[in-house]
Amino acid sequence: MRILLLGGSSFLGRAFATEALAQGHEVTTFNRGRSHDDPPGVEPVRGDRDRADDLARLVERRHWDAVVDTSAQQPAQAATSARLLREHADHYTFVSSVHAFADWPAQAVDEDSPLRPCPADTPPDQPFDSALKAGCERAVQKYFGAERTLILNSGLLIGPHENGGRLPWWLERMARGGRVLAPGDPTRAMQVIDVRDFAAFGLDVLTAGHTGRYITTAPPGSITFGEFLHICRDVVGAPVGGGAPAELVWVEDGPLLAEGPDSVQPWSELPLWAPSGPDFAAVWLADTSRAQAAGLRCRPFAETARDTWAWLRRRGPAEDTDGDGRKGRKGAHVRQGIVPAKEQRLLAALA
Repeated sequence: MRILLLGGSSFLGRAFATEALAQGHEVTTFNRGRSHDDPPGVEPVRGDRDRADDLARLVERRHWDAVVDTSAQQPAQAATSARLLREHADHYTFVSSVHAFADWPAQAVDEDSPLRPCPADTPPDQPFDSALKAGCERAVQKYFGAERTLILNSGLLIGPHENGGRLPWWLERMARGGRVLAPGDPTRAMQVIDVRDFAAFGLDVLTAGHTGRYITTAPPGSITFGEFLHICRDVVGAPVGGGAPAELVWVEDGPLLAEGPDSVQPWSELPLWAPSGPDFAAVWLADTSRAQAAGLRCRPFAETARDTWAWLRRRGPAEDTDGDGRKGRKGAHVRQGIVPAKEQRLLAALA
């Protein structure tokens, strides 16, 4: 197939490009060329998807069997690309998120769950909001129609080249060694999916001609938070630069959430920590049965952790790490990781 990737050089787009090339497809990537190099073997086209004239130049005298959109964050972005591509592509795959569902993460969701209210014609440059992905979905369907649209609602994506900073933060925290603040319930089940498995499934259903919607993440109960952190520690092994090995010190939710200067922000300060309670009751309970029936397969987390640690060691320090150890995309709305001094204060006071 001839596939156009909107994005294609960063984390998720890179995984799609690499997998598509491995399957023998012809891949065109469209991005600004500022973040990362495109994978060898693609046809790179430079441009800004927010500029209609750049998109018009992209589509001139071109046609693709399918578009894979991994980068739209605003409904206006999705609308502009879908409007200009509808006569130049047969099919549009949009990578959305479980954030698009109105009831998530408080309630379990499946493909028929209601979406958050956000119209397709939402004005551009909106501040971050979970509802924006729902607006992007509506924008794509407005121009391609349900019969030519595939929507993949992703869960938590991890793996090599991760730019969200969650798994990399935990791996690099284990590499510093010493007592590590491990929050909440170690037996709580999680759902995380290797970005390579996500891309492989997306291309499989795309090339099979599927439309509709798939919640695409690991099945509920695939791994516990305790197993996740223990594997991170074991994969890293001895601390980089010497020192005491990492020792997980588990602290219950309550003291970490107590009001005060050392209250901890769930999910971001200690990445992937989702406290027990109504707000996060179903954060790891998205129904993946439809995707599993369509062929979704997820590798063991230990393989993902090993490969991500190997990539981090090859890459070395990067701009996604602050001086205080927090991680995330430059300009992201949330940085990942707790400041070391705050972690040590909490350990001294609570453990």
